[in-house]
Amino acid sequence: MTKTRAVDPSSTEQYTFTSESVTEGHPDKVCDYIADSILDSYLQQDPKSRVACEVLCKEGIAVIAGEITSGGQVDHEAVARQAIRAIGYIDASEPFNADGVQIRQFVSRQSAEIAQGVDLDRNLEHEQGAGDQGIMFGYATDETPELMPLPILLAHRLARGLAEDRRHNYRWLRPDGKTQVSVLYEDNNPVAVTDVIVSPQHSPEASRDSIISYVTESLAPRVMGNWFTKKIQFHVNPTGSFILGGPSADAGVTGRKIIVDSYGGAGRHGGGAFSGKDPSKVDRSGAYFCRFIANQLIKQGMARRAEIQISYAIGEARPLSVRVDTFGTGDTAAAVEFVKGFDFRPAAIIERFKLLRPIYRQTTNYGHFGKPGLPWEE
Repeated sequence: MTKTRAVDPSSTEQYTFTSESVTEGHPDKVCDYIADSILDSYLQQDPKSRVACEVLCKEGIAVIAGEITSGGQVDHEAVARQAIRAIGYIDASEPFNADGVQIRQFVSRQSAEIAQGVDLDRNLEHEQGAGDQGIMFGYATDETPELMPLPILLAHRLARGLAEDRRHNYRWLRPDGKTQVSVLYEDNNPVAVTDVIVSPQHSPEASRDSIISYVTESLAPRVMGNWFTKKIQFHVNPTGSFILGGPSADAGVTGRKIIVDSYGGAGRHGGGAFSGKDPSKVDRSGAYFCRFIANQLIKQGMARRAEIQISYAIGEARPLSVRVDTFGTGDTAAAVEFVKGFDFRPAAIIERFKLLRPIYRQTTNYGHFGKPGLPWEE
């Protein structure tokens, strides 16, 4: 029998890699933003809050669920409506709008069994343990100044550009939207953008020709910089129109855009979502720390690409495993020794980045990595 094996495209001389992003009005991102807004509201009142908030949005209903233990008192409904309003869903003629949406809540306290593993005064080892088991990854590459893969970086720029233009220049744009960028690589270096998809939600009166002109003559040249060329194949609203969008048309759920949130598929992902979770949940804080360390390996010149994996057991402070991969682009042995110098305990990560502050709304959209102002990026 002939055996076959998958070919790793990164081992070939030339390949194309594609990543996508979404705007803040995408139904899943609406849910992420509500969840992070609730988290920030609790941390603002009680930095020791334990928050695991999940949100579902569909038509005229938003469901808030999860486990929250806090000394703070937060009006979930008011926070959710303000988040929806900030995104831009204010049209009373649509089923999903800030003032008209029905808010349903299913929230209980955090499990006492989890608390006894996480809380310092109740942990068997008298340390803050991980809030759950799991694996986390962090990735960095020198192909951009932001140390991010180029496809996801450009996809984010296009999506953010849609939102900024909607607020300032182009009144026919609506909150929902998606972008996608394909990049040609040679010897693992990006050399050209081949294809771009931009699907902005729009008002009925906007013509397809005017939308295509906006994307190809204004948005893309402005946000893509030197990566924009006339050779790029643009696909603008490929179905012909995108009038019905947002939660009025599609369901949204927290934590469904984890690849958009991280590296666009270029780096591996442990499967845990970020939004709505306080930093005792290592799905979030552990992934942030892995990204920070991967960045340091690039900045120290130890590798051109780097990926860190850690694993935790619930209630235990120290990771079960730490793995360093430089993909043959650096001194792996030196990188491993360098990484041994970092403290991976949840309490140490939280203290290093001051993660008990209400800083999470700014992480929700356009990626949790590669953006200025985030402590794990500095």
